[in-house]
Amino acid sequence: MIKRIFDIFSSLLAILVLLPLYFIVGILVYYSLGWPIIYRAKRAGKNNKEFTLIKFRSMKNTTNHVSHHSGDDDPRITKLGKFIRQTKLDELPQLINVLFGKMSIVGPRPETPEYIKLYSEEQMKILNLRPGITDYASIEFSNLGDILKGDDPDKLYFEKVWDKKMKLRMKYTQENNFFIDMKIIFLTIMTIFKK
Repeated sequence: MIKRIFDIFSSLLAILVLLPLYFIVGILVYYSLGWPIIYRAKRAGKNNKEFTLIKFRSMKNTTNHVSHHSGDDDPRITKLGKFIRQTKLDELPQLINVLFGKMSIVGPRPETPEYIKLYSEEQMKILNLRPGITDYASIEFSNLGDILKGDDPDKLYFEKVWDKKMKLRMKYTQENNFFIDMKIIFLTIMTIFKK
């Protein structure tokens, strides 16, 4: 209950305070990539209920690309796209997901429905929580785009990221509380500013 109240208050406050930034990023994305400026993706939410995650577009639209992940060397990513990804500005619209109860500020990052099929019975406990904008894995893999550089980012994701990410998600399900959330928010801010 406290977590949900915090999510509503903090997301609403952040949206109001950052409204000028929303307009600036939106205009830049429009001039860089055209319409639409928002990328929508299906993700597995709390209790495995599907929802639409939103973020600012950072990539050109292509019809021949089937990879779920992308490295920083992906030719579809624009210069602006690379910048808003590194600074996490592309994630700003997810505050709207938080406000409407589909996500939380802190929680396991939402996964694609296809990848949920790979979860073990124990890992399915991750879906007892609302997915979040940030978590331990977001901090640990803040350089994910760099890690996934190469011809097959999906393969690299499973080789270098998946197992550790799942362990960090499970860690959060076991110890999540308000103070842990505050710690993760602080570490996330520090990670962004270090870039």
